[in-house]
Amino acid sequence: MVTGFVLLGFSGNKLSLFSIFLCTYIITVGGNLSIIITYNLSPNLHTPMYFFLANFSLLEILYVSSTVPKMLSSLLSDCKVISFIGCAVQMYCVLLFGGTECYMLAAMAYDRYNAICHPLMYTLIMKEIVCIRHIVGSYVIGAANALIHTVFTFSLPFCGSNEIDHFFCDVPPVLELSCQDIWVNELVIFLVAGCVIIGSFIVTMISYVEIISSKKKTFATCSSHLISVTIFYGSAIFMYFRPKSSYRIGQKSLVSLMYTVIAPLLNPFIYSLRNKEVKLNIKNIFFRRIKF
Repeated sequence: MVTGFVLLGFSGNKLSLFSIFLCTYIITVGGNLSIIITYNLSPNLHTPMYFFLANFSLLEILYVSSTVPKMLSSLLSDCKVISFIGCAVQMYCVLLFGGTECYMLAAMAYDRYNAICHPLMYTLIMKEIVCIRHIVGSYVIGAANALIHTVFTFSLPFCGSNEIDHFFCDVPPVLELSCQDIWVNELVIFLVAGCVIIGSFIVTMISYVEIISSKKKTFATCSSHLISVTIFYGSAIFMYFRPKSSYRIGQKSLVSLMYTVIAPLLNPFIYSLRNKEVKLNIKNIFFRRIKF
């Protein structure tokens, strides 16, 4: 019986890969952390939109931290082993934060829809308690999604190879190692992940379509948001709903890299650091600290 797994990860020059992913991780955490700090130190940003962005930035830090540190450790020490329990914990965390991000993106799109299409009713619709419920609801859905997949996956027997063709413990590559028929697990992925990923994607796209159709001048702003949404949802859908027989060696790692590493890296620049109001507040905070 398998008591641990080996994460094959990426092949290539390990020092170069380590340097690239370390820089990516530092930029991702630094960019998202700067948004959180700016929000907390700027009273004029205490609006629903920036409340969602600050929480989204915290989520991105947690999300990228659930995979990249272990990957960096494997590249640096050449030890690719992860324990059975460690693999289950990592899978739960990745699915928790990934599922939460799905519905937080939908909540942010819904917030923008109300702000642009219903400006007079905006403050009544998006009250503080409503915003908090959206955030809490996103985490509850993410936690339920993660628990279902993790329990169903690790209740299977693993008695063959323990090499995972991936850089972290994700559901599809771990299921491939089971020595039992996994049709029930595949059905669970189709139903549960379908509700979480496809359901939130539909809500998100409807919101942006309504925004663009009613206010065509906002297309330039929404286009950058749609790029981020497309990268995240597109790669996630490709990963979880593509027939496993069509994967080539190493392809799963490249696809997952888009929604676990690249999307968290781009989101601070797309959602906030391109925003004039955010950049102005960052400058004010910076020069205020210099004076002191």
